Amino acid sequence: MQPFKAYLPDESATIALGQALARALQPGLVIYLHGDLGAGKTALTRALIQASGHGGTVKSPTYTLSEPYRVSIDGQPGNIIHYDLYRMSSPEEFLDAGFRDDFDGRNVCIVEWPEKGEPVLPPPDVRVLLSVSGLGREVELQALSQLGLLCLDRLAYAPPP
Repeated sequence: MQPFKAYLPDESATIALGQALARALQPGLVIYLHGDLGAGKTALTRALIQASGHGGTVKSPTYTLSEPYRVSIDGQPGNIIHYDLYRMSSPEEFLDAGFRDDFDGRNVCIVEWPEKGEPVLPPPDVRVLLSVSGLGREVELQALSQLGLLCLDRLAYAPPP
């Protein structure tokens, strides 16, 4: 399957993509988010979590490293756990915190700055590459497993008018 690529001209397009991803989620999915500071990783994740049914605030876990959310995944109750590993000084911190246990085949795990957790971080099903382009963002989604292929196959993104 070819990667999904799109130009997100503004925040509403990023929100629309997050909402489309929420509808395509499967339990156990691991998503890595790559991009520089300000590329839209947290904005995309926030839209995805809110579209999955979380009614409260979605904050970046920059200082806590991890934030869990009880949501609906493919019509069933489940958890999305959002990680931001930017401030992690070594992969051992990931193991010491017990985060590896969250990657249990049931939770959806979304990881910002995954390179900080290599090589102990479980492999992704979907890799999301975000980059600033003009006033908007370029995004590429790559399926890296059967579960990732299923997710991208179900993705129905329509940019806002």
